[in-house]
Amino acid sequence: MEGDLSEACAYDYPLPEDRIAQIPAAERDGAQLLVARRTGEISDHGLAELPALVRAGDLMIFNDTKVMAARLEGQRCATGGRAEFLVLNAVGSSLEGLLKTRGTPEPHERFVFGHGLELELQSAVAAGHAHLQVVGGGSALDALDDHGRMPLPPYIRRSRGADERDALDRERYQTEHAANLGAAAAPTAGLHFTRGLRQALARASVESATITLHTGLGTFKPLSAGTLDAHRMHEEVFTVPAATAAAYGACRARGGRVIAVGTTVLRALETVCVESSSGSMRLDPQQGSTRLFLRPPATVRSADLLFTNFHAPRSTLLVLLAAFAGHEVMRRAYAHALSKSYRFLSYGDATLFENRCSTS
Repeated sequence: MEGDLSEACAYDYPLPEDRIAQIPAAERDGAQLLVARRTGEISDHGLAELPALVRAGDLMIFNDTKVMAARLEGQRCATGGRAEFLVLNAVGSSLEGLLKTRGTPEPHERFVFGHGLELELQSAVAAGHAHLQVVGGGSALDALDDHGRMPLPPYIRRSRGADERDALDRERYQTEHAANLGAAAAPTAGLHFTRGLRQALARASVESATITLHTGLGTFKPLSAGTLDAHRMHEEVFTVPAATAAAYGACRARGGRVIAVGTTVLRALETVCVESSSGSMRLDPQQGSTRLFLRPPATVRSADLLFTNFHAPRSTLLVLLAAFAGHEVMRRAYAHALSKSYRFLSYGDATLFENRCSTS
């Protein structure tokens, strides 16, 4: 991971396939936790130790987005050829997403997915992007719930059609605090948190708040160019509510630290973080969308700690971590994790990084 930090190759590292977790830990809060200080100190813990690793008065901010069962598998009615549809948005009886099939389907062609869900193509497919309609009307979200599979990232291997782990994925590729349906991928840092762990944090006088950012498939898109400046960042919609902005302001006023639970939370916070007249940072509550690409040498102002999973080589999430924690701290932490028994990526273990610029 050495080199010019504007070059994509600076965010590459060797990740053996057998270190990519294919199933979650037996218990949500049973993961390992690597803690990396801005000094470069690295320590190994279990997730159950988290309440002892944070401070009374800190504020943890979670993403409460809920993942749609967005992956549909089936066939073209006209030809019997295979078809796959990955839903990115569902409103009323309409579904928008990425359609993959042999040949070029025509408008009004029909497909059957899952256990008999019939969808009709509404317009010509453009670069794989398609709009389909539930035949006979009915709720698109209900259709997904009945016929869809969880939209696991491509590095988690599952059998086509059905897999004995589908029920596990339905439960565990979703946070326990999920509330607002609309994500095409899970905010994986939040997968570790159980009601019991959050209660333990509350007993330690750590407060919590939520934002909503509907994670899109772009989160898995690797760096697409040789330099960071040439990479086109994906867009995601978010909501930062007034109650969270108020909790944030109260935390700053009492000298507590803000802990972003996941890169999605950090993107949302940094998008709406502004400097107040007194010089302190505050959140401007709003609904909107963001293409923010956090990368070195940017200074992250909105959070003091980042709780997150291990991220893939050459990913924008790894670049975000380098901006937050510092490239050298990130490099050392990942080398340490690879030398130990940590499990990587969405179903893997967790990390807690300090902001390289924080004085808290």
